[in-house]
Amino acid sequence: MPATTSSAPHGALRTLLWTETKLYLREPLTTFFTLALPLGLLLILGNAIPGFRDPDPSLGGERVVDTHLPVMMIVLSVMISAFSAIPAALAVYRERGVLRRMSVTPVAPRSLLLTQLLLNLATSVVAVILMIVAGALAFGTHVPGRFPLFALTFLLGVCGLFGLGLCLAAVVPSSRAAGGIGSVVTFPLLFLAGMWVPRELMPDILRKIGDFTPTGAFGQAMRDAWAGATPEALHLVVLAVWAVGATALGVRAFRWE
Repeated sequence: MPATTSSAPHGALRTLLWTETKLYLREPLTTFFTLALPLGLLLILGNAIPGFRDPDPSLGGERVVDTHLPVMMIVLSVMISAFSAIPAALAVYRERGVLRRMSVTPVAPRSLLLTQLLLNLATSVVAVILMIVAGALAFGTHVPGRFPLFALTFLLGVCGLFGLGLCLAAVVPSSRAAGGIGSVVTFPLLFLAGMWVPRELMPDILRKIGDFTPTGAFGQAMRDAWAGATPEALHLVVLAVWAVGATALGVRAFRWE
């Protein structure tokens, strides 16, 4: 009997995860913005701008398509999941009373939170694979040189941004507001990450500010690891602090009703 009782929540969690996956795949816009859009931008920008395929002295002789462009597309994909997909989905469930009704089922409401994080983590992993494969096939870029450090940086960055996404989900008044508020947060963080102006070309003050943001540290550390270098300790520490702090704050502040 104890074994049956303890296995029931796990079975319900698996069912919930499978159900959420099917619902996620039925939303073509979510898949487009998290996967197709970053992939399309990588291929279009890499092919349309000839200078992106030439060695750039400001990037230490690297081409823009070697690490900068694919890493920025990965950051973009993760941020769309963190600041759009997760807050919107949880806001819809809160509005419809799904979380309140789940409290009387074998699966606690927090299980829905976990499934959303796991589902979007899987999407982010797919985005990384797409950028690596597309970059290699289209531009001859190499695979990440320090892959263990690259993977660690990726996980820390995802946890930090998803934690901020939970914080956003805790304060958005409705699912409609989630997209607008998410955009307000997304664009400044993308700028500090080097999306439009590479960090190497930024004024020192902006680059130093970016070092302490989750996106600035995330993008630079992944670029370093991809190029075969060791990410700066500062960036890894910043990512770890954001990962722990933002996730803890997001879980604590999240409203179930």
